[in-house]
Amino acid sequence: MLNELRMKIEKNTVVSLRYKLTDAQNNIIEEPDSPMVYLHGGYEGTFPKIETLLDGQDVGYEASIQLEPSEAFGEYDPELLKIEPRARFPEPLEVGMQFEGVPDAEDEGDSADVDDEPLIYTVTDVADSQVVLDGNHPLAGMALRFWVQVEDIRAATEEEIENRHPEGAEAFAFGMPDDSDDGDDEFSVDTSKADGSSPTLH
Repeated sequence: MLNELRMKIEKNTVVSLRYKLTDAQNNIIEEPDSPMVYLHGGYEGTFPKIETLLDGQDVGYEASIQLEPSEAFGEYDPELLKIEPRARFPEPLEVGMQFEGVPDAEDEGDSADVDDEPLIYTVTDVADSQVVLDGNHPLAGMALRFWVQVEDIRAATEEEIENRHPEGAEAFAFGMPDDSDDGDDEFSVDTSKADGSSPTLH
């Protein structure tokens, strides 16, 4: 009788999910203390393959699943590797810092679409006069393994459905540095420019 009343994961339910993320060799990438919370039903709160796995399940369900690069963060794109003059960047400049920018318009052939899709570029190398930026997600090109366990399920509110994410929940950032607690300024840089203009503070 009680089992019939338990809420199951379906479209427009808010799911609290504990997870452990590893690479294909089972090296731990992330194992957060707190569950991630997402709106189920195609709202891009998590990967489609994980949503398919969880659809119809209830609290306590756990499973392991492997995602190939095409099912996670995509294949590594060498075209997103950029070399820029160091003079355009703020000091101090360190490996791991991130900047917002857009890919080279001439490489894409359609500058209008490119301008609408800024990327986060990570500094991967710093030389005396040049900086290497990588616009790929840090986990691009990697097969990923997830262990997941459903901790809680509830019906989403109308506001959450309209906003396409749970109230108070942060967007997924698997493998990305957590900048929420540091006091570093953020800068944006247009990597399609070849002049010596400086990044702008935002």
